[in-house]
Order: sequence, then structure tokens, then C-alpha cells
Amino acid sequence: MRQHTVIDSPYGLLTLVADDGVLSGLYMTGQRHRPAEETFGGRDETPFGEAVDQLTAYFGGELKDFSVELRLNGTPFQRSVWDQLRRIPYGETRSYGELAEVLGNPQASRAVGLANGKNPIGIIVPCHRVIGAGGGLTGYGGGLERKQRLLDFERGAALF
Repeated sequence: MRQHTVIDSPYGLLTLVADDGVLSGLYMTGQRHRPAEETFGGRDETPFGEAVDQLTAYFGGELKDFSVELRLNGTPFQRSVWDQLRRIPYGETRSYGELAEVLGNPQASRAVGLANGKNPIGIIVPCHRVIGAGGGLTGYGGGLERKQRLLDFERGAALF
């Protein structure tokens, strides 16, 4: 059974989606690769208490590592990329190439980028922490402005 709720954040409205009570989606307004609204199930806040509490603590600067249970639906390669994203420490970045190296295929930086872009649980699975080889911002489903703001926030810059 799928359910969803919508919460406000410093980065705009966030839609949280759960499959059988487990968080399986976190989408920003206008996000690229955002599934159609009708796939989110009925609106119900019940399964999202822990996720909302952790997001609130994160946005308040009190939480650096999420522990909410996740259901990451994707190919085995996508899930391996998303697992590596969760290993990037708060306030740090990695390049697509560095992630490809960690995954054992240095030539797979484009595939890493594609998997990164399909991340279904933004912020909690921190795809915003992935940058280009030269240190510049490259693609982000939520928009480069949001990506920069998230990185600045994690590096201790003022949120507003």
C-alpha cells in the first residue's frame, strides 16, 4: 500500500512517499524524474513521523546522519550507487568518478551520474553531495540552486 504526505522545508515543499509504511520516496517540487502524483497513493501522515522528525532535525542543524528505514527501489547498480551516496559524510562531496572507482569501475562515471539522477529519496540519500570532477556543480534533479544551498548549509553557511 502506498501513501504520501507533503511537508514544508527551507527548500520548498517535499513529498514523502511510503510503500507499506517504509519511506520509498522524497521528491521536491519541480524535481526531474519525479513520478506522477497519482502513483503516490492516498494522503496520510501516519507512516512518516520518524522521517519528518529526522528531516526537521536535519534542517535545524541538529542531525547529520539519517537512520530512518528506507525502501530503495531500483536496479542492483542503482542501489549500489545509492548505498555509496549514503556513505558520503555530511558536509563533504565526491565526484562521479570517485564513486565509480569505489564501485570498482572507473569508466562508469556517466552511469553513476544517471543512477544518481534517479535517486528516489533526495536529501536523505544525499545525491546533492556529488559534484563534477573539477569541483563544479553538475546536474541535480531538484535544480542547481537547491543543490548549492544544501551544500552551503552542510558546510555551515547561513541557510537564508
